[in-house]
Amino acid sequence: MAIRNLRLEKDEILKKKSREVEVIDEKIQILIDDMIETMHKYNGVGLAAVQVGVLKRVITIDIYDGTGPIVMINPVIIKTKGEKEMDEGCLSFPNQFAKVMRPEEVVAEYTDRDGKRMRVKAKELLAQAICHEVDHLNGEVFMDKIIPGTLEYIEPEKE
Repeated sequence: MAIRNLRLEKDEILKKKSREVEVIDEKIQILIDDMIETMHKYNGVGLAAVQVGVLKRVITIDIYDGTGPIVMINPVIIKTKGEKEMDEGCLSFPNQFAKVMRPEEVVAEYTDRDGKRMRVKAKELLAQAICHEVDHLNGEVFMDKIIPGTLEYIEPEKE
């Protein structure tokens, strides 16, 4: 496993649409392991493959609730319910936070890393993370969706 370099805000790749994963091979498994390790190193809740420079429809999410990371390959949001203003940040936009409108609940279908087709009904942080990461796969970043006037830059703590 390895920590991958994060692609940051000015990187053009973040605006590109990711491609479907055709085969879940060893290369995809290594990518998934690296993404989980990278996400945890930077204390992220989610990470899309495009954020480490790979245009594949793979996301990892960990809401730190004890259930461990979720791996979603070729995720599709099939249903949303409600709408709520939420605080959001992104590993590709370090120390920047803003309010965005997100669904309160989502239902998503995806393939897990073992090739099984899955469906999840998500609320709150998990729903928000799924929406945020699926946006990345479509070449959209949270900065495209912020509520005007809510962007804040929070100075990182010195070590």
